[in-house]
Amino acid sequence: MSAAAAGGHRADGGVLGAVCVVASLRPDDGTTGVTAIDKRPVDGPVRVGRYGVRGDVQADRKHHGGLDKALYAVDQAEVDHWAAVLGRDVPPGGFGENLRIAGLRVDDALLGERWRIGELEVEVTGPRTPCATFARWVGEDLWVRRYTERGRPGAYLRVVQPGTVAAGDPVHVVWRPDHPVSVAVAFTGCPPEAARAALAAAADGLDLADYMLEALETAAGRTTHGGAQD
Repeated sequence: MSAAAAGGHRADGGVLGAVCVVASLRPDDGTTGVTAIDKRPVDGPVRVGRYGVRGDVQADRKHHGGLDKALYAVDQAEVDHWAAVLGRDVPPGGFGENLRIAGLRVDDALLGERWRIGELEVEVTGPRTPCATFARWVGEDLWVRRYTERGRPGAYLRVVQPGTVAAGDPVHVVWRPDHPVSVAVAFTGCPPEAARAALAAAADGLDLADYMLEALETAAGRTTHGGAQD
């Protein structure tokens, strides 16, 4: 289902500030033993495929990769907030993101929302969950708690149409689904009525990521096999 066929268009959007890939795998105390969180910006156009940016690596695809989490995008405004809190610059890739986007409120994007960036089309699949690896990388006390309490963690994206992108490309919101569940709402706690609206939209053709669909089903008081719970 194309973005144009799925529903109405929106004119709002932003600008791609940076495209980032892993600089090197680093040792980590987590179960994988290494982390690919050390991302750095690339110069010029770069190809993005179904599993993410060419040249990038996902050390732990179970939690931070795969088709439903091919890309991680953060809002430049949120990075600016944290830079002020931390008292230091957070350069592109500093939060482990692939895409740094300015002028678009990433965390207010709805699950299933679609963006066009250069030749690329992506779909918002859900929020990033901050983890211990992230905390070790940032090097701040109680980082997971602080980042969680802020409630604006950035969004995972699925690649709908592969293509080439570059810093400076416009980011256009080409479609928004008819439900109220944003990335921030999904992260901070989805009210049952909002979850049911998202599930109804999914039943009408919205292709929610499997992991987010399961979370919404739970929030709506359903089993993954359907049917109301008493």
